[in-house]
Amino acid sequence: MTPGAQQPAGSVWESEGGFPDYTIFYVFVQDVAAIVERAEKLGAEVLMAPVSDSAGFTFARLKDTAGHHFGVFSVPAP
Repeated sequence: MTPGAQQPAGSVWESEGGFPDYTIFYVFVQDVAAIVERAEKLGAEVLMAPVSDSAGFTFARLKDTAGHHFGVFSVPAP
């Protein structure tokens, strides 16, 4: 999220070989920790446990049972 933005933004950047080639789509959810727990019970692998940044955004990264990476995020309460 860009400070002051009304919605998340995305970008494409060169990883210079530091990461495998893939795209990560992030899905807005109300409770990141609850979604991560449920996804894990359904067989997803937690790649990055829920973390919050200094602005209060919480996010996590997962890999589904087919090997697809995805993320979930929530915004701080108003």
